[in-house]
Amino acid sequence: MDSVSVRRTFSPNPHHRSISSPSSSLRTRGPSSAFIPYHPPLLLRLLIFFFASGIVLGLTVFSSTYEHQPEPEPDREPIIRSDHRPDKLGMTQLNHVPEQKLIIVVTPTYNRAAQAYFLHRLAQTLHLVPPPLLWIVVETGSKTSSETASILRRSGVMYRHISCKQTSGEVKDRGVHQRNKALDLIEHHRLEGIVYFADDDNIYSLELFDRLREIRGFGTWPVAMLTHDKSKAILEGPVCKNGQVIGWHTNEKSKRLRRFHVDMSGFAFNSTMLWDPDKRVHLAWNTIRQLDTVKEGFQETTFIQQLVEDETQMEAVPSDCAKIMNWHLHLDYRDVVYPTGWHLRNNLQPVVPLKL
Repeated sequence: MDSVSVRRTFSPNPHHRSISSPSSSLRTRGPSSAFIPYHPPLLLRLLIFFFASGIVLGLTVFSSTYEHQPEPEPDREPIIRSDHRPDKLGMTQLNHVPEQKLIIVVTPTYNRAAQAYFLHRLAQTLHLVPPPLLWIVVETGSKTSSETASILRRSGVMYRHISCKQTSGEVKDRGVHQRNKALDLIEHHRLEGIVYFADDDNIYSLELFDRLREIRGFGTWPVAMLTHDKSKAILEGPVCKNGQVIGWHTNEKSKRLRRFHVDMSGFAFNSTMLWDPDKRVHLAWNTIRQLDTVKEGFQETTFIQQLVEDETQMEAVPSDCAKIMNWHLHLDYRDVVYPTGWHLRNNLQPVVPLKL
C-alpha cells in the first residue's frame, strides 16, 4: 500500500483569521493602487474661503479706523482784546445771533374806563415785536393796581410795573411825572437801549419798532392824529430829505411857536444820552427830564431841546419821513362810569326776559 502524506496547515487557533490593515493591503496591491487624498466638496471650500476673507477684512477696517482717526481739537475760546473786553463782532459770529438793540417802551397809564382795553391792545402789539424789549408801565397813585398787574403778567412781554405818587393839578398832561419816573429808573440802572414814549391810547405799527433799532442817537418821524374835536385828521412831524430833517409840518396854529413840532410818540432817543455827556451834544442840562412848568403842548419841544441843539443832530425815520407808522387819536374816557376792574359782582337784571 502506497503511503499517502497529508499536508495540514498548522494553526494554533482554528478560528483565527489573518486580518491585514488597509495600508498594508494597499501597499501589497502593486503600483496601480496609489494613495488618493480626500478632497472636500466645492461648496464647502467656498464657504470656508469667504468666511476667512470676511474675518480678515473686518479686522483690517476696524484697526485702521481707530488707529488713523485724529483726536478732536478742543473748542477755541473767543479772542479777548488787550483791554480785557470781548470783541463784540467776534462774539456775534461765535453765537450766530445778530445783535439787537434793546427797545425801552415807556407807557404812562391811569385808572379809567378804557384802560384795560388800551393796555390789552398795546400788549398784543408789543408781544409781536422781536426781543429784546422792556415795557415800563407807570401808574398814578401810591401803589400799583392789581388789575394792571394782571394784564401785564399775561402779556408775554418783559415789563416793569411801577407807580408814581407825584401829581400836579396844574399840568394837563398827567404823563409828565410818570415819564420822569421811568427816566429815573432807566438812568439809575443804566439800561442801555432806545427809549420810546408810547401812550396806551395810541396805535402803533410793527414797522415802527423795527425802525427804532436803526436809531443811533435821536430819531424823529411824522405822526397822524385826530384833532381834539375829532373833526379831521392832521399830520405833525418833520419834513425830511436824504435822511436829514429840513423842516416841520403842523396843522395847529397854537403850536407854531414851538421850536420842534413833534408829537410825544413821534421821536425816540438812545438812553445813554441821559447820563453820558459824550453821547449828547447839548451839555447845558445836567438832568434830562420833562418839565411840568411849561404850557400844554410844549412838553415835547422843551424835552427835545435838552437832547439836541438843532435839526442837524436828528435822524430821519425813515430817511424820507414819507411813511406814517403810528396814530394819535386823542381818545378820552375820564367821565365814563364802569364797574371796578370790569368785574360784575352782582348778576344783571334781564331787560328782555325770555318766555319759558
